Amino acid sequence: MLFRSPNDSSAAWRKSLSERIPGIDFRADPDIGDPADVEFALVWKVPAGYLKQFPNLKAICSLGQGVDHIFADPELPRGPHIIRLVDPWMGRAMAEWVLLQVLRFHRQGPEYEELQRRREWKSLPAPETSTRRVGILGLGALGAEAATTVAALGFDVAGWSRTRKSIPNVKSYAGPEEFDAFLARTDILCGLLPLTPETRNLMDAELFAKLPKGAYVVNSGRGQQLVEADLLAALDSGHIAGASLDVFQVEPLPTDHPFWTHPKVQVWPHVSAQTNADSGADQVAENIRRVFAGEKPINEVDPDRQY
Repeated sequence: MLFRSPNDSSAAWRKSLSERIPGIDFRADPDIGDPADVEFALVWKVPAGYLKQFPNLKAICSLGQGVDHIFADPELPRGPHIIRLVDPWMGRAMAEWVLLQVLRFHRQGPEYEELQRRREWKSLPAPETSTRRVGILGLGALGAEAATTVAALGFDVAGWSRTRKSIPNVKSYAGPEEFDAFLARTDILCGLLPLTPETRNLMDAELFAKLPKGAYVVNSGRGQQLVEADLLAALDSGHIAGASLDVFQVEPLPTDHPFWTHPKVQVWPHVSAQTNADSGADQVAENIRRVFAGEKPINEVDPDRQY
């Protein structure tokens, strides 16, 4: 098994997987050995062309729920299973982060932060939870848990996805014909879609214009889904009241990017749902077993849909 990631601990993953598969031949890049030995790759954002050096590769597993970094490789080998990591720990962490952003905007956090900077003791009209309309853009594993978590506090929650979903206390909008209606009823838009050719640059000026004036934008899906210049223009015009962003077109966010200093933007360094080796290793170990038993892996990706 090969491990390579610029963000994750190879020592932590070696320990967790060795506990589940004693004797596993775990090789952390750059200590690859003979590339022909590698049959299972657990990776995050490897360089283009990196994976083609392994002629006997049976499966490529992402170290996160997103697999766009794998399909971005123009030399990606055709044949190995492509697997995404769906970890309950990550789902809970993402739900917490989304709820944090919803509550910050709902409870007028930015406004009170500004009052504090001005040393002004002033109360604002109390908001009503049941009338605050939250929209979850994407109702996969992460989006569904986030929607359920926010709805549990009494918010008016709806979600949009490619196909209809059934989630308690969450209204489901589906398909392109219902997209505009979903946007029109959303006061706080939370982006949790995977990055695919269809979702790239989806959050643009046209989308923002379809949100109610004064809406907020939260994005923890993928940075390439957000047209950053369009968001800045919508913020400056006052149509969008604020944004919390955890993902960006370029990461790390360049130090001269206007998001850093914009008064209506809160920047997070892609930490909304970090991979957890201890909990994630259960799925990886099971998929190793399945791949070598000739069975279908859990959470295998359709290479045509790229999700």
